[in-house]
Amino acid sequence: MIRSLTSFTHQMVCGIALAIPLLSIILGGCAPKSPTPVLSAAADELAKIIEDVPGATAYRYQAVDSAGHSMDTAKIIADPAGGYLAIYHTLKGTFFQTHLAISTDLLTWTYQQTYGDRMHQPYLMALSNGGFVLANERDSGFYNWIMVRYYASRADLLANRALRSYEIPHTLVPAKQLAEGTPNIYSVTLDPDIDHSTIDIGFHYFMKGNVDRQARGTLTNFTSWTSQAETEIDDALLKYDLRGNIGDRDHIIFRDVSINIQEGQYVRLDFGSWRPFLWDWSTKTARQLNIRTHGGSKAFANPTLTLLPAPGGGQALAVTLFVPSENSAPGEAGELIYYKTLP
Repeated sequence: MIRSLTSFTHQMVCGIALAIPLLSIILGGCAPKSPTPVLSAAADELAKIIEDVPGATAYRYQAVDSAGHSMDTAKIIADPAGGYLAIYHTLKGTFFQTHLAISTDLLTWTYQQTYGDRMHQPYLMALSNGGFVLANERDSGFYNWIMVRYYASRADLLANRALRSYEIPHTLVPAKQLAEGTPNIYSVTLDPDIDHSTIDIGFHYFMKGNVDRQARGTLTNFTSWTSQAETEIDDALLKYDLRGNIGDRDHIIFRDVSINIQEGQYVRLDFGSWRPFLWDWSTKTARQLNIRTHGGSKAFANPTLTLLPAPGGGQALAVTLFVPSENSAPGEAGELIYYKTLP
């Protein structure tokens, strides 16, 4: 779902939090059950890196680009031309715009392009043929859906000259009602080109008009779409007694293990109850991440992970998290970008 720095008033609380007031205070509104998931060694290592913001090689709170756009929900990838690309959205009045920026250090970003109004939750992937696929959520003001665009080159991406575009129809909620959105791209297979391709997309759908749940779909040859609910991930996160949405996600292969980072919301409508989780595909288990920031913010949404060349050489893990104003420490609300150079 769409995130911004706007504050909201919430009245809902978790039943377990009522029973354990101290934990309710610590968690900012509700207390989870206590599963004891067994994660792979790779997932354990990844969790330790993500959780330790003060231990990062470098970090930036409240990230903005050179034009002053807030870089909310940023997804960072390596730029094939050198440096880095970030795709993100910014609230402009009553709607969101998607933007692109470039960087040489992962912290200072130079604005390049805008990809339209009412475009949000963007995700960018570079392809083996020099092209790019951009997926984002769109809205009519009344409902949301996913749009996917293909750019044949970096120059076309920066000029916003899409060679192919596909508006994905709703398949899990009624047509032109509710929401299917917040996409990530798991993979793109060219066989041998975009007109003979398979694009694997994760997203969420607004189940029964009540809460977001996980789904996955395939865009084939840029002309046809199929999808299904991803209940395995939902079930693992629901063991933590989440009463709200299970929304945004990203995927990474870390130490040869397939891992998702997922957002989950303990209290429906409460932005201060968003927490990140790791889902380990090898063990089929999920664990909540306990992020430590410099000021002690508690809520985190829209997580992304990317392995890429480090600014100083070697390899780095780049992490982005949106810190809602609710349950944020002074000076930390907004987009948090940090990276850790790996041994």
